[in-house]
Amino acid sequence: MDTDLIDAVKAGDAASAHLMLAAGADADSRDGESATVLMMAAHAGDLAMVQVLIEGGADVNACDERGWSPLSKAVYNAELKRGFADVVQVLIDAGANIEAAIGYGVRPLMLAAGYGETAVVEALLNAGADVLACNEGGFTALMMVKQKHYVDVINLLHEAEQNAGVGEGSCASKNAPGSNVITFLKRTTS
Repeated sequence: MDTDLIDAVKAGDAASAHLMLAAGADADSRDGESATVLMMAAHAGDLAMVQVLIEGGADVNACDERGWSPLSKAVYNAELKRGFADVVQVLIDAGANIEAAIGYGVRPLMLAAGYGETAVVEALLNAGADVLACNEGGFTALMMVKQKHYVDVINLLHEAEQNAGVGEGSCASKNAPGSNVITFLKRTTS
């Protein structure tokens, strides 16, 4: 464990982190809870630090003991109540696995949708996230978000499902919890 690098990442000191990495610090250093420094930076939404760590060789697909990756950490931060679309995009561009599931088969798209993170959902969809993937409970991202009524996210996912060949009358669209939301939205936003 490289505590100096961990401290620099937590402090948001990208210049010091860059110097430490150049001097041989481990870009995949982990804290006591198995989070890598890239996970910490992604979770904080620290774009500059994420870029420094990736340039320093950090593994964009490393996971902690619970299966969380830097991407899943950037998708939504519960403490800050937001996701970081710019960080998500940098991680995707660096090769992050957009389908890596955390507990119960929840994928980044489902996590972003469930918290109403429109810009993150859009970045994941543009990168090719599987809109029809189901978690262990059999729910797609659209089925999960319909319960929360995030209008912009619902519209994005509904359009993505249609582009993937899921029609209006399909079981996935028609029988999803909150499916009447789509009908309402079409009437009120058209």
